[in-house]
Amino acid sequence: MIKTVNLSKTYRTDEVETTALNGVSIHITPGEFVSVMGPSGCGKSTMLNILGLLDSPSDGSYVFNGTEVATLSERQRAQLRKGNIGFVFQSFNLIDELTVYENVELPLLYLGVSAQERKDRVAAALERTQIMHRKDHFPQQLSGGQQQRVAVARAVVANPALILADEPTGNLDSTNGEEVMKLLTELNEAGTTIVMVTHSPADAEYSHRTIHLFDGHVVTENFMSKTYAV
Repeated sequence: MIKTVNLSKTYRTDEVETTALNGVSIHITPGEFVSVMGPSGCGKSTMLNILGLLDSPSDGSYVFNGTEVATLSERQRAQLRKGNIGFVFQSFNLIDELTVYENVELPLLYLGVSAQERKDRVAAALERTQIMHRKDHFPQQLSGGQQQRVAVARAVVANPALILADEPTGNLDSTNGEEVMKLLTELNEAGTTIVMVTHSPADAEYSHRTIHLFDGHVVTENFMSKTYAV
């Protein structure tokens, strides 16, 4: 599903050049649950943005579902992203003026899904994430754990092949964080590929494999309980 070869990203200003990723080569197969770990500033968020087609690399190859996307325009990336990739963010990124139902429905409106199909899909996503009983509430009326459940429902409502999660438990207490991780595990067991950036070793244990970044490089990968230098 995901293959990068010598992927690099450099940010330039008039006075400073910063390399966020340097020669990153990874391969993620359909149905995997992969964690990405490393210290702040190591390139984790940059990599997630590129994998999510929110940004483009400066150099290297990125093949997503058989399509070379490294050289696509912003418009082409946006078109490919729709319906194929769902996002879960640390800060939830819900729209305060919309109800739970309306927040979850929004991606389907962008996709032009019919009203009846939207109703069916939203209901299924809310049931799946056990938040249907709050469908008419607004985000600010929910706990952090409930807001993250809504964010997960929004991420899965379009049945994407890939979910990218950026510190999904970062703003949650341990109990709600564990519930969200179990929910992501259930989605993965149902066939969704998940790539998660995390600082939490406990959260990383839910994944099949952990990729460790340092200074923009992949330095090690953990498969189950084994560690391999890269």
